[in-house]
Amino acid sequence: MTRAVRIASGQGFWGDWLEAPIRQVQAGPIDYLMMDYLAEVTMSIMQKQRARDPAVGYAKDFVPLMKRLLPELIERGVRVTSNAGGVNPEACAEAVVETARDLGLGGRVKIGVVTGDDILAQLDALVERGHQLTNLDTGDPLHTVRDKVQSANVYLGAWPVVEALRRGADVVITGRVTDTGLTLAPILNEFGWAVDDWDRIAAGTVAGHINECGAQCTGGNCLVDWERIPNMADLGYPIVEAYDDGSFVVTKHPGTGGRVTVPSVTEQLLYEMGDPRQYITPDGITDFTTIQLSQQGKDRVLVSGVSGRPATDSLKVSISYLYGYRAVGTLVYAWPDAYKKARKADRILRERLDRLGLEFEEILTEFVGVSATHGRLAGPPCPDLAEVELRVGVRARDVAPVRRFTREIAPLILNGPPSVTGFAGGRPKVEEIVAYWPALIPKSEIEPKVEVLEA
Repeated sequence: MTRAVRIASGQGFWGDWLEAPIRQVQAGPIDYLMMDYLAEVTMSIMQKQRARDPAVGYAKDFVPLMKRLLPELIERGVRVTSNAGGVNPEACAEAVVETARDLGLGGRVKIGVVTGDDILAQLDALVERGHQLTNLDTGDPLHTVRDKVQSANVYLGAWPVVEALRRGADVVITGRVTDTGLTLAPILNEFGWAVDDWDRIAAGTVAGHINECGAQCTGGNCLVDWERIPNMADLGYPIVEAYDDGSFVVTKHPGTGGRVTVPSVTEQLLYEMGDPRQYITPDGITDFTTIQLSQQGKDRVLVSGVSGRPATDSLKVSISYLYGYRAVGTLVYAWPDAYKKARKADRILRERLDRLGLEFEEILTEFVGVSATHGRLAGPPCPDLAEVELRVGVRARDVAPVRRFTREIAPLILNGPPSVTGFAGGRPKVEEIVAYWPALIPKSEIEPKVEVLEA
């Protein structure tokens, strides 16, 4: 094996542990820090934020994090890849540039910006050119929901990030780049693999898939022997040690909590898995059935043998649109007869909503503590439950019936079954339902753009 390139995972989602990237940089040597912030619903949230204020629309946690980390990143020579840019990578990059200057790092930091994924403003032109952006799940054309669309972002691959790195960027900020691409790009940059080196690109994609969810592969959210996972209060996040032959080792910093084992890595490999023989990204197709895992020592799992196939000529588009409105209300009923009281309250509420003639697409009731998680598999409820949470959610295309529901559940406090609590938060909030519309677009229609800014 040649020298290893160490890519550390610092964030697995927007809202992940704020101390994780700090610990990844300070606890031992790494070459790159990868931070993944985006999910489908996150893009819609950011798009709405930007509609209200054109200066936002990105993961704002990223900027104060860079304020804490930039001096150390420059000193240690650690480079960053992150999709924190959301729907406004330019604004995010400018904020980091300003932060670098405030830290006295002017002239010492380059910020790469990858754009071109946001096609919201191009949708009508694309449709006019014959791209129906058909829903991959339903087969419906986009025009059926066009007036409700809130965001539309193409999944770009690793190569624009590679370009930014090759142009000297210390920090690369992107919009909707694939989660795997944020780890694959540093590997491609370091080893210079060809764009059609499908097996090694597939291996780097697997590395990205393992790295993308943070501590989920080092003991977090882990089913296997979870009670014996050591020191979860100081959980170590994964580090990929990649080699030029396409193999890599998954590990973590010594002395941190959690564990890296074949079972823990396997659990992450199965995350969001469809057909394991066709894991499709913009960079290539990976056959997950070829992956070989072996324990190489404490907290070290070797991944090898990965096979890949040529990339497709399409890119996936993640479109979000306003589907309707919802609200969820809860009340807690205490012993004795907690479950009976909760069921009675549910029947009363439904009868009152029915008398009002309100049109809901769905009314969903859950009895938390009885069967909310496992449903019928939970078996018969214990007759002597200490408490049960009644959770009722409603969904409708129009906002009016949902608003009325929020005014009907609270009266049960005084005019329903006894021993109720858990209502200090007041009436439920009406929320928009953001629905997901997956589609495909030819790669020829998308032009990624790479800029490098100097602080």
